[in-house]
Amino acid sequence: MKYEDWEPVYQEICEYFSFDPAEDDRAAHILADLTIQDATDLLKSCIAGKPVTICGNAPTLSQELEAITGVIIAADAASGVLIRHGITPDVIVTDLDGIEDEAVTLNRKGTILVVHAHGDNIPRLRTWVPRMKGPLVLTTQGKPFGHVYNFGGFTDGDRAVYLAHEMQASDVTLIGFDLDDPVVTPMKKGKLQWARKLLSLCGHEL
Repeated sequence: MKYEDWEPVYQEICEYFSFDPAEDDRAAHILADLTIQDATDLLKSCIAGKPVTICGNAPTLSQELEAITGVIIAADAASGVLIRHGITPDVIVTDLDGIEDEAVTLNRKGTILVVHAHGDNIPRLRTWVPRMKGPLVLTTQGKPFGHVYNFGGFTDGDRAVYLAHEMQASDVTLIGFDLDDPVVTPMKKGKLQWARKLLSLCGHEL
């Protein structure tokens, strides 16, 4: 997705949640300074022309694992569910909110981590990114620059979907997505509403 197409949506999200775009930009530059890694070519070669399964972190995920096919992309803490079931994700898309030590180990063994910067996760960026020695792709929800990209999307789950389409997956299947989960905070409910809207914009009606 071109940033000029994403920017109006991003501005609407910032207004909805009272996010400060300047803090998102600051986080992105801190992330850029933490590593010069840029595994976007590897990411594209992993995904392009192949079927992809995006694994969200809804409570239903563990009951849907038989539907997995092709390249496996885990949204943040969904990686932990997969690992506990003996499944290794090829890609983990994360803002580091639900990341576990196992993901760092997998990264050193070749799992691609797509690490996202936003204004609220600067301490986690500084804690986790220096530990990541495998392939990394860096993303922002604001204006991209240098080796920090914006493929579209807002939450880990819908960002993973946008990423799969941007990397030219042949087919994208979603499991572990429950956008009507009633047991969430008001903030999370708002994020799920935005996830539904953003998924719809790229052709996924949930």
